[in-house]
Amino acid sequence: MAIEDNSQVRTEGSVRDREIVAARVIVTCPGRNFVTLKIETRSGVYGLGDATLNGRELAVASYLQDHVIPNLIGRDAGRIEDTWQFFYRGAYWRRGPVTMTAIAAVDVALWDILSKIAGLPLYQMLGGRSRDGVLVYGHANGKDVEETVQEVGRYIEKGYKAVRAQSGVPGIKKAYGVSNLKNAYEPAESELPLETVWNTTKYLNTVPQLFEKLRATHGPDIELLHDGHHRMTPIEAARLARDLEPYRLFWLEDATPADNQQSFELIRRHSITPLAVGEVFNSIWDCKQLIEKQLIDYIRTTIVHAGGITHVRRLADFAALHQVRTGFHGATDLSPVCMGAALHFDTWVPNFGIQEYMQHCQETNDVFPHDYTFREGRLYCGQTPGHGVDIDEKLAAKYPYSPKQLPIARLEDGSMWDW
Repeated sequence: MAIEDNSQVRTEGSVRDREIVAARVIVTCPGRNFVTLKIETRSGVYGLGDATLNGRELAVASYLQDHVIPNLIGRDAGRIEDTWQFFYRGAYWRRGPVTMTAIAAVDVALWDILSKIAGLPLYQMLGGRSRDGVLVYGHANGKDVEETVQEVGRYIEKGYKAVRAQSGVPGIKKAYGVSNLKNAYEPAESELPLETVWNTTKYLNTVPQLFEKLRATHGPDIELLHDGHHRMTPIEAARLARDLEPYRLFWLEDATPADNQQSFELIRRHSITPLAVGEVFNSIWDCKQLIEKQLIDYIRTTIVHAGGITHVRRLADFAALHQVRTGFHGATDLSPVCMGAALHFDTWVPNFGIQEYMQHCQETNDVFPHDYTFREGRLYCGQTPGHGVDIDEKLAAKYPYSPKQLPIARLEDGSMWDW
């Protein structure tokens, strides 16, 4: 008796089940603005991708709604690579934060769908665990050195093994990273950009004092990090990196703008303090020279702003060839959707370094229920198929978009500076 070959029928049926039949953009503001892309398949399986670009949320929402979604309908959700190439290589206007954030939203949503269809947590789809838990760092800040030292102690008491420390600077009214919010720092405070005044000399005099006090108070075992937020010239950054060497920082972040990647050579020439950069990068091309020449130790490019898992996986593999580790951005301008995807990526990626973790407010957590948990200084992704984050659309609708933009910085003479 002949056995009927139904393999082609089964394949076509599964492709039909994976066909994208709907996609929509959800904009909500449960404590801060988020943009989420929801993609649905014929079988009813859906996936979520984060599309938040702080201060430019509606630009990405429009890009998705007007240009991306019409090209998604009818595509096979399982063809993740081809879809990524379609939206990247198929577009004449490539890269940039708006485009790459939109592509990231699509990519993460498709990985979420495929993982759900397979019945596996996302990290298993990437190749399985490289570690049990993901080391994270929290944000401690204070109006002055003494208060920041106390806040670092509070994070240590909460179980953190790594803490970023930012302090107010005498003579500077509003220093970067200092907030009244003790668990988070949200700089986008106003509808039009807040203008702040900066003085690098005063900053350079204060930061070494902060870390001297931190080490004297909290000892050698806690990992300490600091963010310069692009405020220094290369030679100023080199000076600070050298001055901080006695206090063994885990890293000095964004010491100088990396538009000119070669500028990091000057910092490297003068200091062995580890360097991290990249949260504003959108492409592997933004950090090619930094990685190839080993001018940095950690790459901070985030999944949501650099084309999603498909692209960042290539970036991480490239970094691994040069002994550069990951250190993803993870402030509150990433929704829990991106944090969930990042944690699955962190759990898998061999050259993991650390993950930034700024806790979301309760309203955000209610809108985005998730299965990741924090304990003893690490985050642990759950075993839910997909990236483990969902959205309560009815609750999200109760929080309308609220226009907010990031600040700008000027020097004391009124000239523009890097914020």
